[in-house]
Amino acid sequence: MATSAAVMVVGSTMIDMTTYSRKIPHAGETVIGDAFTLGHGGKGANQAVMARRLGATVHMVNALGDDVFGDTAMENLRSQGIDTSLVTRVAGASGMAAIWVEPDGTNRIICVPGANNAMTPQQARSAIERLSGTAVIIGQLEIPQEVTIAAFAAARARGITTVLNPAPFAPLHAELAQASDWIIPNETEFAALHPGGLGPGSDSTIRELAESLGCRVAVTLGERGAAYCGKSGEISHVQAPSARAVDTTGAGDAFVGAVAFGLASGMTAGDAVLLGCLCASDSVTRPGAQSSYPGEAQARRLLAQVRGR
Repeated sequence: MATSAAVMVVGSTMIDMTTYSRKIPHAGETVIGDAFTLGHGGKGANQAVMARRLGATVHMVNALGDDVFGDTAMENLRSQGIDTSLVTRVAGASGMAAIWVEPDGTNRIICVPGANNAMTPQQARSAIERLSGTAVIIGQLEIPQEVTIAAFAAARARGITTVLNPAPFAPLHAELAQASDWIIPNETEFAALHPGGLGPGSDSTIRELAESLGCRVAVTLGERGAAYCGKSGEISHVQAPSARAVDTTGAGDAFVGAVAFGLASGMTAGDAVLLGCLCASDSVTRPGAQSSYPGEAQARRLLAQVRGR
């Protein structure tokens, strides 16, 4: 499945070490877990994979270590059909994430960036300059913010739409917010960004955050779907289909990757957000991050639901 949509991800890769347990230990406590998996993750790579599964041409900009995790991460990106010509290798460890998943699908995650922190602003600027035809660029906060600022500034100068997922949350540099066309937080990140510390409980707080950031905002609301701010300040809500959650790891990234694909392929904001909700809801029914994302056949069905409305 291929489209004319071209997406660049300037972001992270991680090796996910996931433990499933009926009980999460307290400090000093040891418990017996139920299962363990080793998989591919990182917010940037997850979003790249979701956009690619939907049919986008995807370019990944990242730094990997010279360890076995770096080798397997590179192999995984290539196997997914993602362009890795802009991925560099550096001395040291690649990024990893330790993940605990509870029976209701709730997760707790500790990320160790490793080689992701070796990315440079020049690497990001060069990536933008080397490639033409990119419609949307995605960034997150698992790499240094100055790298994303450089990428977004270069993208903006070329008319490329910039989408920021402010996760894992950190205070935003003013330049990064200013260079973002869209910012897509979850409810916790929304409250941390809101000038009054309020969550997305009303249309007015969503509008206030968009106005304070000076860009368009789409906020994920878990099983309730998502809401987004239109160009004129109007707030629209998109329902998520009901789903039995097995593991919510990577669901937010599925949403961001799908929205980026939608925007890159010319969808309206509403259709792009709906596609994000469909892909995220589908992903929580399976364990893992990238491993939970819809395959080509299912992605085609989800796209058909949006385009057939």
